[in-house]
Amino acid sequence: MAFVQDPPRLGNQYTGDRAFRSLLARLLPREVRAEVEPSLDAMGELAGGRLWELQQADRTHEPTLTQWDPWGRRIDRIELTPLWKEAQRIAATEGLVAIAYERRHGPFSRIHQFALVHLFHASSDIYTCPLAMTDGAARTLLVHRNQALIERAVPRLTSRDPASMWTSGQWMTERTGGSDVGRSETVARQVDGTWRLHGVKWFTSAATSEMALTLARPEGNGPGGKGLALFYVETRDERGEMNGITLHRLKEKLGTRKLPTAELTLDGTIAVPVAGLGDGVRNIAPMLNVTRVWNAISAIAEMRRGVALARDYGRRRVAFGAPLADKPLHAATLADLQAEYEAALHLAFLAVELLGREEAGELRGNEGALLRLVTPLAKLCTGKQAVAVASEALEIFGGAGYVEDTGLPRLLRDSQVLPIWEGTTNVLSLDALKVVQSSDALPALLALVAESCGAVTDARLAGPARAALAAIDRAATWLAETGDPARLEAGARRFALTLARSLALALLVRHAQWALDTESDPRPAAAARHFARLGVDRLDDVELEDVRLLAE
Repeated sequence: MAFVQDPPRLGNQYTGDRAFRSLLARLLPREVRAEVEPSLDAMGELAGGRLWELQQADRTHEPTLTQWDPWGRRIDRIELTPLWKEAQRIAATEGLVAIAYERRHGPFSRIHQFALVHLFHASSDIYTCPLAMTDGAARTLLVHRNQALIERAVPRLTSRDPASMWTSGQWMTERTGGSDVGRSETVARQVDGTWRLHGVKWFTSAATSEMALTLARPEGNGPGGKGLALFYVETRDERGEMNGITLHRLKEKLGTRKLPTAELTLDGTIAVPVAGLGDGVRNIAPMLNVTRVWNAISAIAEMRRGVALARDYGRRRVAFGAPLADKPLHAATLADLQAEYEAALHLAFLAVELLGREEAGELRGNEGALLRLVTPLAKLCTGKQAVAVASEALEIFGGAGYVEDTGLPRLLRDSQVLPIWEGTTNVLSLDALKVVQSSDALPALLALVAESCGAVTDARLAGPARAALAAIDRAATWLAETGDPARLEAGARRFALTLARSLALALLVRHAQWALDTESDPRPAAAARHFARLGVDRLDDVELEDVRLLAE
C-alpha cells in the first residue's frame, strides 16, 4: 500500500504547554490558580479538540455581504461563518471579556482572562479581534465616566449571555491612513441637538458589531488629533435598520479572512460624544492600550500553535531512516522556536499583569510609566516574532506547509496582521521613544531588568543575565548619547526591539531561577540560555547618509 503521511494532531492545549502552566503557577496565588484551572483545562481541551476540528472543516468558508434583498431594499447583511457563530457563543459563556470586569480575582482577573484568550485564539479564526475591541470599548467608556453610555453599553459588552452580548468596532482608519489619524476627514455636525457623522471609514474590522467607537471632527474644530472628538455609535436602530451606514464591500485580505472587515460610509450617522468635543486621539488611547495587549496575546497564541503542530509532526514524520524529532538539526530548529515563544510569553504576560494591577489600583511608584512603555514594546516585539515563528513552522512541514487544505498556511497569513494592526512596528517604536523621553519609564525598566537578573543564584543563568543587562545598558547609553533627532528616529525600531528582547530575556532568567527552586525544572533555564544565543541586542547605529542613498 502506498505511503500516506500521518498529519499533525493537537491535544489539550493547556495541559500540553509546560511553559504556560509554569508561568501561571508563578503568577497566580495557589487559591486563585485552583479556582481558575478547571476553566483553563476545559478551554485547552476545546481549543485542541472540537474547536480545532471545526476550524479545519470550516476552512473554505468566508463571510458574505448581501447588500440588497430580492425586492431591491438595501439591507447590508453580513453572514458569518459557522465557526464564528460558535466562537461568539463560547466567548460569551466563558467570559472572555466579562472576567476582566467581574474582577472576581482582583488584580489577577486579567491574568485569568488572557490565559483563556491565549488558549482560545488560535482555534477561533480571529474572533479575538471583535473581543479585543469590545474589551477596549468597555474600558474606554469606564475611564471617561460617561454614565449614560456606561449604563447603556457596558453591561452588554461584558455580558455572558450570547443572545444579549454586544461586540464593538473601532473605526479609525480612513483613506488618509491608519496611523496618522489626525488627518481624519470624517465630520460631525450637530442638527437639532443630535450629532451626526459624515465620512468614509476605509477599514472597519468586525463590521457586524452592534456599536463602535470612532473619531470625527466637529465642524469648526481645528486640524490634527486635538480637533477630533471620540464618538459612540450604535450600528442599527431599534427597528434593525442601519444607522446612516452604508457597507460598500468586504475587504479581500491576505489573512484574517474569516473576519468581516468592511469599507463603509457614514451619512448622517447618529452619534454621541464620549468625552467632550476635542482630544479624540488622546481619548481613544485606553482602547488602543487594551487592544495592543490583546494583539500581543494573539501573537503568542499563534506562536504556540505553530510550535505545537511542528513538534507533533516531528514525531510522526520519518525522513532518512528516523523520525524528524530524532534529527539534531530539526531539534535545534524547534528549540529556536520554543525559546522565542517562551520569551514572548513572559513579555506579553508582564503587560497583562501590569494592566490588571493598574485596574485594581495596585500600581506603585513609576509602574504606571512602566506599563505605558511595556505595552507598545510587547505588542511590537511579539508581532515580529509571530511572523518569524510561523514562517519557520511552515518550513518544517516542507511542501505540506504550503498547501492550503492542510490548514497550515493560515498560520502565516493570520500572523502577518499582528505587526500591522493596532500600530505598526515603526509607529509603536516612536511611541516607545516618546514614552522614555517624557517619563521615568526607562529607569523603571532598567530597575526591573536589574532586579530580575539580580535574583539569579544558579551559575547556569549567569550568562543570560549578563546578556540582558549588557544589551539594555547599551540601549540606555545610546539614547543618552544620541542628540540628533533624525538619528534617534532612524534608530527607534532597533532601540525598541533591544529594550523588548532584553526585558524578555530578563523575565525568562527570573522565571528560570524560580522554576529551578520551586519545580526542579531545568527547561526554563534552557530557554533563557537559548534565547540569549539568538540575540537580544538589535541596536546598530544607523548611518543616515546610507539610509538616504538606499531609500531614495
